[in-house]
Amino acid sequence: MANSLPPMSCVAETYSKNEEDVEPKFKYQRLANDLKNILNADVITCSAVHLKFLIFGTFRGRVYIFDHQGNSVYSNLSNSERYTHKVAVNNIDIDHKGEYVATCSDDGKVNITGLFSCESNHSLSFGKFIKVVSLDPDSKAHIKRFAVGDDKLILYERNLLNKLKPVELCSVEGSVLSICWHGNFIAWASHIGVRVYDLNERCSLGLIKWEVPSEERLENFRCHLRWSNNHTLLIGWVDTIRVCVIRKRDSIEASTGKLPVYIVDPISTFQTTFYVCGLAPLSVKQLVVLGYRKEKSSSFKALRPVLCVIEYKMNNSEEICTDSLTLRGFEEYTVNDYSLGGIIEENRFYIVAPKDIVVASLIETDDRIEWLVKHSKFEEAMELIAANGGNMPVLSVAKLYINHLLALKKYDDAAKLCLRILGNDKDLWEEEVFKFVKCQQLRSVSAYLPTSNECKLDPHVYEMVLYEFLKFDVCGFLNLIKEWPSHLYDGLAVINAIHDNFRKQHANQLLESLALLYSYQGDFESALRMYLKLQNKDVFQLIRRYELYDVISKLIIPLIQLDRECAFEILLDKTKIMTEIVVHQLEHNQEYLYWYLDSLLKKDPSNVFQKKLISLYAFFDRKKLLPFLVRSKDYDIQEALFICKQENFYPEMVYLLGCMGGVEAAEALNIIIHSIKDIEMAIEFCKEHDDNDLWNALINEFSKHPEIVTKVLEGIVDYVSPAVVVGKIKMGQNIPNLRQSLIKMLWHYNLQGEILSSAQQIKLNDYFEIHSEIVTKQRRGQQVSYEQLCSLCHRSVLMIGTYSNCIIRFVCGHVYHKPCIQGKLQKNCIECNLWNLTVEK
Repeated sequence: MANSLPPMSCVAETYSKNEEDVEPKFKYQRLANDLKNILNADVITCSAVHLKFLIFGTFRGRVYIFDHQGNSVYSNLSNSERYTHKVAVNNIDIDHKGEYVATCSDDGKVNITGLFSCESNHSLSFGKFIKVVSLDPDSKAHIKRFAVGDDKLILYERNLLNKLKPVELCSVEGSVLSICWHGNFIAWASHIGVRVYDLNERCSLGLIKWEVPSEERLENFRCHLRWSNNHTLLIGWVDTIRVCVIRKRDSIEASTGKLPVYIVDPISTFQTTFYVCGLAPLSVKQLVVLGYRKEKSSSFKALRPVLCVIEYKMNNSEEICTDSLTLRGFEEYTVNDYSLGGIIEENRFYIVAPKDIVVASLIETDDRIEWLVKHSKFEEAMELIAANGGNMPVLSVAKLYINHLLALKKYDDAAKLCLRILGNDKDLWEEEVFKFVKCQQLRSVSAYLPTSNECKLDPHVYEMVLYEFLKFDVCGFLNLIKEWPSHLYDGLAVINAIHDNFRKQHANQLLESLALLYSYQGDFESALRMYLKLQNKDVFQLIRRYELYDVISKLIIPLIQLDRECAFEILLDKTKIMTEIVVHQLEHNQEYLYWYLDSLLKKDPSNVFQKKLISLYAFFDRKKLLPFLVRSKDYDIQEALFICKQENFYPEMVYLLGCMGGVEAAEALNIIIHSIKDIEMAIEFCKEHDDNDLWNALINEFSKHPEIVTKVLEGIVDYVSPAVVVGKIKMGQNIPNLRQSLIKMLWHYNLQGEILSSAQQIKLNDYFEIHSEIVTKQRRGQQVSYEQLCSLCHRSVLMIGTYSNCIIRFVCGHVYHKPCIQGKLQKNCIECNLWNLTVEK
């Protein structure tokens, strides 16, 4: 088996432009098993990678075949010394099917070996160094063609006699350094650049010149050629990479002369910071490049090689990631000691060094997840699992993520993650919640705890959350009591906890919490007391919601103190609480009783308690007393009069005495004159009662006070003869404005006489006019028809065939034959008289 590499921090370090911790593209394994024995005894000089196996050439000229795990594979290469070279193997190539292998060496030999058949084996000797050889990749059966490069590019083909015939394809500047064959195109490198040969047209498509490095020779660097598809060639040489497309010429290009059908068109050229040791395609625009660093260590030795993922564009590139690899003996190697092979279909690449072989595999989902988790990129790991699946469950990553967030003290983020991941799993919730208990951060997760019937946790969990809030955040504790359903926890236990941890600085919040908890427990009286202590108006909502009207009978005064208007909305409703109970409770607070009875009077003007309002109005709001006395009749006048006398409420006393009449009315007039001292009021009082005794008392009083004579004269008109008033005036008495008052009085009487005379004349005129109309109307003829019947004989009043029809018709409408009522004739209708008698009986 292949040995896993040591931890990546020791074997491969990943770099990016911003020196951030970037997710790696590859995971690495070092090949061992049987290969390890070969590496201990020999040095690898070249390699070839096939989908089925690996082949390595060594410094001693041997060629070995292994499976992809480094185990030896039995083949013709392993059981014969004939097909080995005398010196180091320079190049190895494998046909598409994996049946033949071509090798070459500085011993001048080129060997074509069938791995499992010797039918088409060849061994050619050139007598000079042979650096490269390539098999036809499109062979359908046995090997028919292969290419060899020395100072010429030679194609060997089988003729009809099954013999190899060499064909010189092209002369070369210097020697052929590298060959890569794909389809009908052969790409090779010489000392000045790269050419592509078209086997169909038997011509070169042109030279791609390469820039010669300063102080170096181009041939001292291995040229790495790779076909990424049928028409795309990748070239990596020295520190430059070029991507070329083999395309057909367009009509304009083809018309310029006899040119090849195809042309090599470079689409991207860019430099790297290292020397290229191999390259392979990764995706449409990405390459995997093995690099040898240009810099040296402080001891002037080679640095570790790098494996880069490069994304290329038109004429520039971007390094996606770079892994620096620790291979055995890397300090002693040169740029040409490394090579890169790959199985593109499986995104697996082999980094080959003289004494070490490492496999770089494109990192798989599980590897990515493991790396992301290791580097605390949990969110990305969870997204990856959700999109592609994996052996590690999302829940396991989520738990690690929660632990990580808690360690970073990101408690709210951890709580949100619980909500997103744990769903309605009760056991998972309880397991994760206890992690918050350890760091005393249950407050952070409280908003996300499940509270529905589908997922209800153990009551102890919710109680722990409440206790923590009670200890550290009383306002948050109150909010939870309001938000959480009461069945989630033991309410009595929480109530006891509040009492045990009651703090005066948080009295309001704790009292409100107790009120809510008592309500949840059904102890509404205790809840009301808490609200009242708190002076919280929610108490009224609680009373209405639970109809606690029986409970409030002993809490009426505190309720009024809290909010009189809201309290009276309840107390004035007789269907909820009896008026007698309210009045009894308010007897000891006369002001509240006054407010209540005053409001009750507006809603129920006939209530039996309104008589209490007389003393209450007298004490708290006298302005309402007189209107109440006038409007209401349901009180004791004597009691009311007594209260008014005590308080010297003269207008109220005048009204009450006036209602009593007689002597009391005279007392009222006396109060008006002597206490109130309002003559207009006295005159109005006399007019209202229109009593001669009252008028005489008033007139007698004015004679003592000349200054009020004129007012009396003006007020008695229509009630008392002015002569009576004038007669009371003493001779020589000085009365201000008497002349004007007498003139005004006489003018008024004169005007009154004229009015009476005119009214009498109008009345007489109306009488005679109406009398005339009645007489005329009664003399007018009345229509009588044949259908009318005599009210006595009940026959038609008009007799046919009779010369004279004598009938009598009354104003009431009844009609009689004259003969029928002879002897009975009266002023009134007989029928109507009978009806009136019946009604009277």
